[in-house]
Amino acid sequence: MQQSTRQLGQIAQFLEAVPLAMLAVDRRMRVIAANAAAEAMFGPDLTDRPFVTVLRHPGVIQSLDWVIDPTGHAAPPVDPQLPAPPPGGHALRASITAKGRQIPCDITTSPLPPAMGEGALIALADGSGIEQADQMRRDFVANVSHELRTPLTALIGFIETLRGPARDDAGARSRFLGIMEAEAGRMNRLVADLLSLSRVESDERRRPSGRVELTGLLRGVVDTLVQRAEAAGVKLDLTLPPGEVRVTGDADQLVQVFQNLVENAVKYGGSGGWVGVSLAHVAHEPRLRGPGWSVLVEDRGDGIEALHLPRLTERFYRVDAHRSRAEGGTGLGLAIVKHIINRHRGQLRIESVKGKGSRFTVILPDRGTGG
Repeated sequence: MQQSTRQLGQIAQFLEAVPLAMLAVDRRMRVIAANAAAEAMFGPDLTDRPFVTVLRHPGVIQSLDWVIDPTGHAAPPVDPQLPAPPPGGHALRASITAKGRQIPCDITTSPLPPAMGEGALIALADGSGIEQADQMRRDFVANVSHELRTPLTALIGFIETLRGPARDDAGARSRFLGIMEAEAGRMNRLVADLLSLSRVESDERRRPSGRVELTGLLRGVVDTLVQRAEAAGVKLDLTLPPGEVRVTGDADQLVQVFQNLVENAVKYGGSGGWVGVSLAHVAHEPRLRGPGWSVLVEDRGDGIEALHLPRLTERFYRVDAHRSRAEGGTGLGLAIVKHIINRHRGQLRIESVKGKGSRFTVILPDRGTGG
């Protein structure tokens, strides 16, 4: 028996209220309704089509056959890892093809409510995000393991040497202990940055509520790093507007942001002999939907090739891994910077031209200035 116009309206209304991709079929296995999420997944004009022309997957077809006619078809296998489906329904996990790409999905097929006629509902939960998150977690663990294994291997090797061939060699002992100290320091920095990244990520959804005076904060950052810059042969310039500039923020986290950016400019852009830090007001920043304060950290060094720019804030991504490790970098600094700026509802812009230096701009919302 076909659904009435009233029933079809009820089904369509029900499907649109569900955030998952969802289709309804009648006993002939023709699509009688599909919500916007299903059309986004499979394309438009899904209704009045045979279901197999929308989704051709043996496991899903078997589930649908059984749900529509449980006495005429064998029951499909049950996946114990999935939540129990509604009575008379079936759930499976499968990779389906939609718009030319493979999508991992949890698919639940259940009978239509009796008031809506005979047929079935098919709900598809896209698992791409979960799979990507799992892959990111695996990559992160692999990267951390690699970053820790290298110094640990060196430490173990030097300890074995000091206990054996170099036991009585004072010169070798002094040299090896110096290297061991450097490797231990590298591990300590990595652990500190990992803890910092974890704290920043856990706080990212909570906006800071304190008030920060930016000009004094930037002076403090530059004063802390000016000797390091001079030792590297780099002139460090600071340009600030008159008066105080106050923004909503977490002072400790903002110090971490600007200290990281200035340190990086000195380390990797110092070949130009100059690093500038400047603060300026932005009358309207479109992405902030209002005014802001812009902190620019720029150098005249070697610059960065364009292909690297989109990935600079990824965890453990390095343009020059060997140089970064030699400079004591952990590969997490810009990832921490990104998360802190996100917490402050700000923007980070990175511009660089190979051979002409780099510009890192942080724009923070202006919630009122003055003393």
